[in-house]
Amino acid sequence: MPIINVIIPAYNEEKSIAKVVQDIPEGFVDEVIVVNNNSTDETAAVAKAARATVLHEPNPGYGNACLKGIAYAAAKPQSIRPDIIVFVDGDYSDYPEEITKLVQPILEGQADMVIGSRALGNREAGAMMPQQIFGNWLATTLLRWLYGVKYTDLGPFRAIKLQTLLDLNMRDRNYGWTVEMQARAAKQKVRYTEVPVTYRKRIGYSKVSGTVKGSVMAGYKIILTIFKVLF
Repeated sequence: MPIINVIIPAYNEEKSIAKVVQDIPEGFVDEVIVVNNNSTDETAAVAKAARATVLHEPNPGYGNACLKGIAYAAAKPQSIRPDIIVFVDGDYSDYPEEITKLVQPILEGQADMVIGSRALGNREAGAMMPQQIFGNWLATTLLRWLYGVKYTDLGPFRAIKLQTLLDLNMRDRNYGWTVEMQARAAKQKVRYTEVPVTYRKRIGYSKVSGTVKGSVMAGYKIILTIFKVLF
């Protein structure tokens, strides 16, 4: 069985992080890594109590937290170095128990990266804001036109081989993380697929789509990243 690590970037998710960690299939994942991204609440303490490994990334930014988790996983001795990395958010909007379904195409040798698609799966009413739905449509349309790939979502719930991830040379430190991964994977002709995932209303409020400023900034960064990676 390949070694699987889960990376959870978390900023002020004390009300949800334990639920996320506890719902990850026991025995299927070798280590759960919560990256506490400069939280001002008890996210770190709650995650540690739930028996997750807690890393601290003081520099704000979703990408910063993901990069911290990747560096930790990649630095492990070869005997426990993960083969597969799964990313899931800490707000309990995804269903962590679906990790087994998410990594299946990789385990079967059909793909090196798998995107959990909310567009293909069951989405609770109100789980995604209108600006998120539009942003996903716009971004995936641009990726199809410019890169020739048929993504349906930029969902944060995803699995990828560690070596494939390292080869992408990820750089984005905030809003553009997910689309950068998909754009770089498309440019490098990484084998990918999507699987339908279930999505529910998050616990708490979104730090990005929950505000007008956050939505505008995220949209701008996503479009900029798509063109930046291309050229």
